[in-house]
Amino acid sequence: MDYLILPVTPLVQNCTILWDPATRQAAVVDPGGDVDAILDAIKANNLKVEKLLLTHGHIDHVGGTAALAARLGAPAACVEGPQREDAFWLEQLTEQCRMFGFPPTPTLTPDRWLEDGDTVTVGGLTLDVLHTPGHTPGHICFIHKPSKLAIVGDVLFAGSIGRTDFPLGNPTALIRSIREKLFPLGDDFVFIPGHGPTSTFGEERRSNPYAGDQV
Repeated sequence: MDYLILPVTPLVQNCTILWDPATRQAAVVDPGGDVDAILDAIKANNLKVEKLLLTHGHIDHVGGTAALAARLGAPAACVEGPQREDAFWLEQLTEQCRMFGFPPTPTLTPDRWLEDGDTVTVGGLTLDVLHTPGHTPGHICFIHKPSKLAIVGDVLFAGSIGRTDFPLGNPTALIRSIREKLFPLGDDFVFIPGHGPTSTFGEERRSNPYAGDQV
């Protein structure tokens, strides 16, 4: 699997474009905004986008989804994720836009809600879905085991963890998601967080002051 990380929006959210190098079929994960920049990256890499994938319903992760889907057309207009407990966040996109100064975007309903244990295909690639609540109740992560790569949204960061002070955030659930769902995948797994640099689960187990083994 090949991928690139494209920081978007004033909140510098990591939009990830991933693709099957054999077919150039691709998915865009968390297209939060800056749709022109995302389209430029797709064109520059000669990609055929199949679907848009969402880790959770916060505006900096989903704000550009409807516009990107409209400009790409079918089949890329297919939106998968998050888990359905984040429906209330997607129903409040207008309010989220107003609160954070984002351009207005319509209410969004995915074509497919994702559950723990589901899989998502992109070309010849298969991504495993983990339900990882805590930051939001319907947060999910996308795992590509052959590449030892995880896209974890706002669950875990290099040296930090996701906020839990938003509505229905749950700090106990967040730590459980990290320790029981993500860390067992293996120390050598690289993860792409929703913001900031990549890291490995091993590094975070050793040194993360909020979720590491020493806590």
